Amino acid sequence: MQVNVFEAKTDFSKLIRLIETKREESITVARNGKPVVRIVPVENIPVSKRIGVAKGKFIVPDDFDADNEEIAAQLTGDSL
Repeated sequence: MQVNVFEAKTDFSKLIRLIETKREESITVARNGKPVVRIVPVENIPVSKRIGVAKGKFIVPDDFDADNEEIAAQLTGDSL
């Protein structure tokens, strides 16, 4: 489905509903007949697939918390 910018502004809620109810897979918005953007549903990734996705890709150094007091002092304006 393709709509022009004016129609998209006027019927935005209706277009969103079409996507939500899966009556449309995507909606292309055009300016002067030229496609500019596409409205698509957000992919709903289950939490179980998000948790741990970066496991093993980052190793926390042993001294990670070494500067906490200094950083806290700088953020609160306290002297070191």
